Amino acid sequence: MPTNVLYLSYDGMTDSLGQSQVLPYLKGLTPKGFQFHIISFEKEERFEKFRDQIQQICDDAGIIWHPLSYTKKPPLLSTIYDVRRMRSLARKLHKQLDFKIVHCRSYLSALVGMKMQKDLGIKFLFDMRGFWADERVEGNIWSLSNPVFKTVYDFFKKKEKQYFLKADHIVSLTYCGKDEIVSWKGFEHLKDKIEVIPCCVDLHKFDPSKVTDEAKKQARTELGIGENQKVLGYVGSIGTWYMLDEMLHFFKRFQSENPDAIFLFITGEPAEMVRKRAAELGVDNGKFLVKSVLHSEVPLHVSLFTASVFFIRPSFSKKASSPTKQGELMAMGVPIYCNDGVGDTGKVIRDYRAGKVVPLDDMSFSQISLEINDFDSMETQKGANEFYGLETGVQRYYSVYQKLMK
Repeated sequence: MPTNVLYLSYDGMTDSLGQSQVLPYLKGLTPKGFQFHIISFEKEERFEKFRDQIQQICDDAGIIWHPLSYTKKPPLLSTIYDVRRMRSLARKLHKQLDFKIVHCRSYLSALVGMKMQKDLGIKFLFDMRGFWADERVEGNIWSLSNPVFKTVYDFFKKKEKQYFLKADHIVSLTYCGKDEIVSWKGFEHLKDKIEVIPCCVDLHKFDPSKVTDEAKKQARTELGIGENQKVLGYVGSIGTWYMLDEMLHFFKRFQSENPDAIFLFITGEPAEMVRKRAAELGVDNGKFLVKSVLHSEVPLHVSLFTASVFFIRPSFSKKASSPTKQGELMAMGVPIYCNDGVGDTGKVIRDYRAGKVVPLDDMSFSQISLEINDFDSMETQKGANEFYGLETGVQRYYSVYQKLMK
């Protein structure tokens, strides 16, 4: 008989992160003897659009999905309401299914999981996904000058310590985040209770050998990119943490050595956002392409990149962040320009000769060389396999589950 596991996520399975950073792991773990039940909160528009697709994925994998509608307003009160709904459904399902493990993605679902551990004796796995409360403050979502948000922040910083100390096991996205936690007084003993599992990539999808020369030629033609034209590429969302201004200035530096270069953004963000900011900064507006594609088409478009760039604003909370794009770019063997101070990003780039770690102290980047003298495509792809491979991530989760079942 499979072991019943309850997976709690405040993020939706119809969201992109649910599709890339939850379902693939659970699909890989199910054949190893686990029956997963997912409770997640789904935003109305995405639920209507992707419900059938996600349901089919779950059905095919033998995963049972219990979607709840996400409540947006009023702020804070809606979140309390949703957490209570999650708790009520989780307890109802437990009476029927006798869960052995409650796997909690991030801080809100951990409120439910820790209570179930205390009241019902279920093993509590805290999958932290980053220093969430600090992300809210550093991302200017919560202002500590507002007494309400200050109270909420203090509440979750207190809960954070309880999660770490009471969880039967902890998952961190980065070694940097793990080192931070065990450096705190009274938390040194957690070293063996924290498993590091970064945001992984499906190497069967992100495989450069599956992208034909003909497909690349057609994609270049459709985008209006010349056969020998250099392409600096960016993939993913643009927003709070991603330093668009710095990336645009870096492109200007890239362009100084490659005059006909194109900056290709593969993103769901509006093209006008990029073009307007480029114009304001005086960066050549005619050299930008912004394309929204399905996730299945990302490998093809990444294969057009001569090199890629992503700059992420470094901060305390980013010690625990693992950019999903890094594994995807490395898997495709594309050189990466990035900055330090974000989780394990810089260390992985250096260890696997995957690109260049760029200092951000000079906005013009005039003092840096663009040469990546030690870049090695094969070593980069090896790094993607060893550090970010989905099968590696599944095996690490399996080892955690085995420890919890002992």
